[in-house]
Amino acid sequence: MAVLIFDHDGQDDISQIRTKFYVDLSPIQHNPIEGPSPEDGANVRKFLVGVALWYGKIFRSHLFGHPTIVSCDAEFNSFILQNEDRLFESSYPKNIPGVLGELTLLYVTGSEHKRLRGVALDLFAGMRTNASFISDIEDNVLQVMDSWKNKETLVFCDETRKFTFRVIVKQILSLRPEDPETSEILSNFKTFMRGLVSAPINIPGTPYAKAIQARRQIQEIVRNIWQRREREEQLGKGRRDFLDALIAADRVSEEEVLSLVLDLLLGGYETTSMLIAVIVKFLSVNPKMLSDLKEEHLMVRRSKLENEPMEWDDYKKMEFTQCLINEALRLGSVRLFFLSLGGVFNEGYHIPAGWKVLPIFSGAHLDPNLHPDPFRFDPSRWQEYDDWYRRPLYVLFPYESFAIRN
Repeated sequence: MAVLIFDHDGQDDISQIRTKFYVDLSPIQHNPIEGPSPEDGANVRKFLVGVALWYGKIFRSHLFGHPTIVSCDAEFNSFILQNEDRLFESSYPKNIPGVLGELTLLYVTGSEHKRLRGVALDLFAGMRTNASFISDIEDNVLQVMDSWKNKETLVFCDETRKFTFRVIVKQILSLRPEDPETSEILSNFKTFMRGLVSAPINIPGTPYAKAIQARRQIQEIVRNIWQRREREEQLGKGRRDFLDALIAADRVSEEEVLSLVLDLLLGGYETTSMLIAVIVKFLSVNPKMLSDLKEEHLMVRRSKLENEPMEWDDYKKMEFTQCLINEALRLGSVRLFFLSLGGVFNEGYHIPAGWKVLPIFSGAHLDPNLHPDPFRFDPSRWQEYDDWYRRPLYVLFPYESFAIRN
C-alpha cells in the first residue's frame, strides 16, 4: 500500500548519518533494546534517522515477522528499484493481497505486472487528453468548495479525499456525486481502507473480514455497471470512460478489470488526496508562494479565449505548479516492501534470498548532499532540472516505481 507519511519540523540533521558502507551485513548489529526506539522521537522519521545514526544507512531489522534489510541510502534504494523483477520483487504484508485481492498491482509481479500496468497507463494516457478531463476536475473543485459555505471549520484532508474520489469515479465509471452508486462505493471504501491497516484475521466482525466483504461489494457494484454498459452498447448508447476502455481491451479478463478499478480508486482516494493536503498546508504559511502559483495559473488562463476550456497541454505549461508537486512529493514518503529473489550482492552487501527489503526514500529526499537545506519547503530547487525526466533517478522517488521498472 502506498502511504503518504508527512512530517516537517526541521529538527533532525540527516547529514550526521554515516555514508560509508559496511563490508558485509553480518557485522551490523541488531539490538532493539539498546538501540534507538520509536519512543526516542515524536514520529517514525525521527526514529529512522536515529537508527541510521546508530547502525548506518543500511541495517538489519525484523518487521512483520520477517528478517528485513532497511535502507536509507539513496544509491542503494535506486539499485533496488532498477532491479525490480530481476533481483527483487514487490512484497507486502499478507493483509494487502488479502484485502485487495491477488490481482492487485501491488501484489502481482513480473510479466503479469508489466502487462496490467501497461494496460492502465496506455488507457490513462489517452483519457487525460480528452477534452472533458480538465473540465471535469474543475467542476468537482467548484462543487466541493461550494459545499464549504456557512461552515466554520473543515477537516481539510477529508475534503481532499471527497474531491479526489469524485474525480476518479467520474473518470473511471462516469458516476456523478448524486448517483446512488457513488455513495455506495464510498461507504464500502471507507470500510475497505480500515481493513488495509488491520491484522489479517479473517473472522466475521473483524476489520479485515469487513474489508474483504466491502471489496466484494464494490466489485459487485462495478460488475452491475459493466452489465448495464453492455446493454447500452447494444443500443448504441455507449460512453467512453476508463471502464469502457477496459471492457474493449482484449488483454484483460473480467477479474483483472475489477481489480484495476479498485487499484485506481485506492490511488485516487488516499495518496493523491494527501498530497493535495500537504501542498495546501505549505501554501497557507507562504503567501509569496501562493501568489506565484496564482500568477502562473492566471497567465495560462489569459492565453486562452474567454470561454475556451483548459486542456492538458495548458497544465503542462505550469512549470512552477510541477515544481510545487515535486517538492511536496519529496517531503512526503512512500513505503515499498521488496523480497530478495536470490542471494543479492552489491557494494559489499549480501542479502540472503527470501529476506525482505524496505527502502526508505526519505534517505534521499532529506539528504543535504542532494537537497540543500532539506527540511525547507522550496519548490524552486526543482527548476534546476531543465529536463525533468533526465534528472538522477535517486533525486526523487515518487509514489510508485513505475518510471523505473522498465
